[in-house]
Amino acid sequence: MKDASCDPSPTAPFMVAWNTDSQVHLIVGSNPLAAARCARSLEVGAKPIIIAPETDDMHFTLSEHIANGSAQWVRHGFQDEDLTTLGREEVDHIVDLVFVTLGSNSSLSPHISKLCRRLRIPVNVSDAPELCSFTLLSTYSDGPLHIGITTSSRGCKLASRLRREIAAFLPQNLGTAIDRIGAVRRRLWEEDNAAGLAENIFDREDDDSTGQKHTFNNLVTKGDAAAAKTRRIRWLSQICEYWPLRKLVSITDADMDAILKAYTSGNATINGTNDVDTPSKKGKIVLAGSGPGHPDLLTRATYYAIHNADIILADKLVPAPVLDLIPRRTEVHIARKFPGNADQAQEEFLMMGLAALKQGRQVLRLKQGDPYLYGRGAEEFEFFRKEGYSPVVLPGITSAMSASLFADIPATHRGVSDQVLVCTGTGRKGAAPNPPTYVPTQTVVFLMALHRLSALVESLTTFPAEDAGSQSRKLWPKETPCAIVERASCPDQRVIRSTLEHVCLAFEEAGSRPPGLLVVGASCHVLHNPQGQRWVIEEGFHGLDDIRNEVAAQVDAVAVSVDEKQ
Repeated sequence: MKDASCDPSPTAPFMVAWNTDSQVHLIVGSNPLAAARCARSLEVGAKPIIIAPETDDMHFTLSEHIANGSAQWVRHGFQDEDLTTLGREEVDHIVDLVFVTLGSNSSLSPHISKLCRRLRIPVNVSDAPELCSFTLLSTYSDGPLHIGITTSSRGCKLASRLRREIAAFLPQNLGTAIDRIGAVRRRLWEEDNAAGLAENIFDREDDDSTGQKHTFNNLVTKGDAAAAKTRRIRWLSQICEYWPLRKLVSITDADMDAILKAYTSGNATINGTNDVDTPSKKGKIVLAGSGPGHPDLLTRATYYAIHNADIILADKLVPAPVLDLIPRRTEVHIARKFPGNADQAQEEFLMMGLAALKQGRQVLRLKQGDPYLYGRGAEEFEFFRKEGYSPVVLPGITSAMSASLFADIPATHRGVSDQVLVCTGTGRKGAAPNPPTYVPTQTVVFLMALHRLSALVESLTTFPAEDAGSQSRKLWPKETPCAIVERASCPDQRVIRSTLEHVCLAFEEAGSRPPGLLVVGASCHVLHNPQGQRWVIEEGFHGLDDIRNEVAAQVDAVAVSVDEKQ
């Protein structure tokens, strides 16, 4: 049998959340590991049966479980018929799962493993991954939230450390927040179902394994009948996707009621902003870009503005690691934008900022990327200047230039690309902008385009029927290299490398991970070429974190050296 621990590229495990309530778990052995397996089975609602002769030393916690009736003890060594006689009646007395705690040196371990596999009974053998059909995960639980880590029997105690690291990162009471969101989701279903609006809109959300569809950020128009049915559940999905976890865990039932009421009535304006008395101290406002995603890409000026603000009005696309830099005392609001209500949500933020300024507060309008590159920064500058407040504008690293860099795509490259064009994929009111003409030596970056990717690619590669004979522009060849870059610079960055011919299908299969953009041009395949594959998907980016960790390690090493000399 092939040793999985020696395989450099093993098959990924099929990880599932398994309902084991009332199952019968057979535990062979009476040692401390058997006690741990027994406790785990009880935690998940199973009924453990201990197989061990009376001559064996019984672990004291096992003895307690047996004494109080939560576990059963079959007082003999393992017998083959135990597998087919001790289980539940409804499954013909076949046990549901087997833990063998005797170790790999016991002759019984391979025998039991072989029998279980023949009977299709999941089996776990301690210290023998080659005899296991499943392994246990290092788990973290908080109410309905359960996170499991496995290193495929390679990391020893590393899985436990990873679990602790993840648990330490998560805010407290996240499980309670999940319960609250679940209750709101149920409430939406009941109310919309009673109103005849809930037809098939909740089907995909019952499975945690599915990501966002590629249509997640599709524009919603006023005349879209389907949008009326999904308005509130779309809002809830956007909350789950974009709100930082720290804000999610602090939301109250009253907050949920207020927001649901606003989106039910369609009136999301701020009450009372026109009645605020103007204080003697004049407020100040800063318009700042937060960069492409990673907090290390903030300018120092924006970092100082974050720590100096009384109130921060942040775009929903500003990533959680940047929002985590905000002091806890600072009032924070996340834009309640989703496709179709952008103008209304923008007006809400302008009124909220103006009200704070009239109270003499320091306002930071924190925007994704750069505030002036498709960020409505100039519109906001003009609005506040007309009200008597001249904003300070701080630049941000734009994803239009940096995303391709993090995806190993040179925007310009000698002999390949000598110019860069930045376009929007969506114009005002959702209108499709005119596509650029094909220039072989040009790299084109399309922002805000993934929600209408198919239409965009079609407009680049074909003429519309009514304009079939037009020579006003040159069509892009379908074999032109392109790439979708999502969540650039973040640890969960994803790059889809393809061509205009196949990129839409690749995106549909991969799903949406906003925010993202499309890069088109020969430069996309300079450093990475799929070489005959229709597309390649690359996950993750840790370059900036690696630099930070290396610097921290060097600082620690210097500190240790100084201590030793002293």
